Amino acid sequence: MDFFTITTRDKKTKARVGMLKTSHGGVAETPSYVVVGTRAKVKTLTTEDIKKSKTQMIISNTYHLFRELGDSVKEFEGLHSRLGFDGVVMTDSGGFQVFSLGFSREHNVSKVGFFSHKKNSFVADLILALRAKIGLRNKRNSVRITNNGAWFKDESYSDKKPIFLTPEKSIEIQESLGADIILAFDECTSPKHGFWYNKWAMIRTHRWALRCIKAKKKNSQALYGIVQGGDYEELRKESARVIGKMPFDGFAIGGSFGKEEMRNVIDWSVPFLPEEKPRHLLGVGRIEDILDGVERGIDTFDCVIPTREGRHGGIWTKKGRYDVTKTKFLGNNELLENGCMCPACSSGITKGVLCNLFKEKNEEAGRYATLHNVFFFNSFMEHLRTSIKNGTFSEFKKQVLLDLHL
Repeated sequence: MDFFTITTRDKKTKARVGMLKTSHGGVAETPSYVVVGTRAKVKTLTTEDIKKSKTQMIISNTYHLFRELGDSVKEFEGLHSRLGFDGVVMTDSGGFQVFSLGFSREHNVSKVGFFSHKKNSFVADLILALRAKIGLRNKRNSVRITNNGAWFKDESYSDKKPIFLTPEKSIEIQESLGADIILAFDECTSPKHGFWYNKWAMIRTHRWALRCIKAKKKNSQALYGIVQGGDYEELRKESARVIGKMPFDGFAIGGSFGKEEMRNVIDWSVPFLPEEKPRHLLGVGRIEDILDGVERGIDTFDCVIPTREGRHGGIWTKKGRYDVTKTKFLGNNELLENGCMCPACSSGITKGVLCNLFKEKNEEAGRYATLHNVFFFNSFMEHLRTSIKNGTFSEFKKQVLLDLHL
């Protein structure tokens, strides 16, 4: 059985429609949104909610699940069983936590911040590399990176014992978790890192990729290699060339970058990745970014936007996003979005009702908002796929951006 098949190609862009078919039996039509279920659960949603939300794919977090399960991960029931989900399940490798628990904290920067940062000089990069290696970290940085792997000293867990994550350990954990798609262990760099640190991290990522391929034992799981290199054209092209030649089942593009940098990174990377294999963009999921990615040949996207923003009252619609917790919505009898067929809107949940539930700190508030958002993004991807099949993707993109006032 072919893991990935391209069924339609857009004549004007690199957009394509494809089908992912996993050994487990999960099927997903691409382009697809991958909903985040960090600890083997989509926060606030029940199993039945997920079934009603048009969700095709879910991604869980290797690092956090291993932190919770420890060595008992070897007896884990499997993500499909824990999630109560028959679709396609992915796991990350723990590579993003190398950044999020490390230089992200030290540099006080965010992967999805979309703002420019002054780059480090060669000397600054060298000092950071040496400090990280020998453990002389900024007190906010809880990661020590070596060529063999990464040490994590994460005090947010009751068990404060440091853990050492290597490419081999990451693959072992992901095989125990039982995802359909697993990712190679990589080093995600900071937007402040300069050319040389990105180059060293890229080389390390390439070496780790080879170790992941060698460590993988289960043929039932698809392994994705990850392209790194910061926002440097030379490095991204080199990384895509090297990773693209390795025997991976698919590829992911990672790293910290802004909107313009993101578009550049995709343009630099995609030409060197095998056309017949799927491409995933890590941690990106705003509507305009999805459109830019699909236009450039990206097949899947994962992001916390629908779930995290839903839990805090952020509601996504065809006309843009609004904050339903604002007092002005109290007493408002309009549905969350006119014409929406999501379970929340279909059951008659209005802006006023939801605003009141948030004011009361009712647990159902986050559930209804998240359910609406997940349904909205999955429906958007459905319409996007239809536009590619109909040869109207460019017109679809233009209209969506017009509706969003972008």
